[in-house]
Amino acid sequence: MRRPSNLSLVDVILWALRVAIVVGVAVGSFATISQGKLSGDQWRDLLVFGVSQGSVYALIALGYTLVYGVLFMINFAHGDVFMFGGMSAFFVADYLSNIGFLNGNPYIAVPIILLTGAVSSMIVAVLLERIAYRPLRRAPRLVPLITAIGASLFISNSVRGLYGDGIKAYPRVDILQGTFDIFGIPVLKGHAIVIVAAVLLMAYLYWFVERTRTGRAMRAVSEDTDTAALMGIDVDRIISTTFAIGGLLAGAAGVLYAIVYNQVIWSMGFLPGIKAFTAAVLGGIGNIVGAMLGGVLLGILESVGPFLLLGGLGVPSPNQLHDVIAFSVLVLVLVFRPYGLFGRPESR
Repeated sequence: MRRPSNLSLVDVILWALRVAIVVGVAVGSFATISQGKLSGDQWRDLLVFGVSQGSVYALIALGYTLVYGVLFMINFAHGDVFMFGGMSAFFVADYLSNIGFLNGNPYIAVPIILLTGAVSSMIVAVLLERIAYRPLRRAPRLVPLITAIGASLFISNSVRGLYGDGIKAYPRVDILQGTFDIFGIPVLKGHAIVIVAAVLLMAYLYWFVERTRTGRAMRAVSEDTDTAALMGIDVDRIISTTFAIGGLLAGAAGVLYAIVYNQVIWSMGFLPGIKAFTAAVLGGIGNIVGAMLGGVLLGILESVGPFLLLGGLGVPSPNQLHDVIAFSVLVLVLVFRPYGLFGRPESR
């Protein structure tokens, strides 16, 4: 049966929206570049910061995409798992700083802090799966979603009550001050450490999922839970392992985030968590490589985009609109390519 050649009203609106977006991006970018609003060094610094920030988003996004790939649910408490790791590691960092161990033995102290954050978040993620999600595994999808929102509020407000609601400044790590000179480009040491650590963690995760027996079991469970169980796979253990890995990555991201921003607070999980979800959707939720690339791309768009698109249009503080850029990306992806840049349309 032939499709009608005439366009519907919705098609016309979407086509006009595409044209408006392209024209707006072109006009804003041309105005900014032609006016020389920022120097080359400033653009370079924005790009490096975007990659650093995007690396943190990518680590959090991997937790979203792993859980979705196995259970087909969105764990909206994952942002607070990320927050818990950064907050827990703060107390270890503060103690090590007070006794002089942090800057006296930084090559031992920093890995201890990173491990503390990762393990703390892993424990919370596993408990979350066991207590809140496992009893609802056969429930309609809306039920776990509502439970995840409730779990998010429970974790964040518990941390607020136990640790206080003030901003906590991460202690200074002397070896992370200053810059590295990479191919003639000065990069802040904190940003370089975040990027390198994120790349190593993401590379290890990809190898783990693709090459190990547990990784193959995770992929089998994501394809068909019942068939995987019939083939002898312990589905409960694999799902717990998935949450544990996502929690480890989120906790590490919490510490790396604190290294970039030098502070933590009980509410810091909300925005990075939503942006990481945006990154997962952008890359194609359920796609590990897509989550990695989506996180880095979102970080760059959020850092460079406001200045590039709005700097030449007379907007007084374009840097205050980085959240607008992030959530505009989410809306546009959902409208024009809901399965993401690297995902495939779902047949289910």
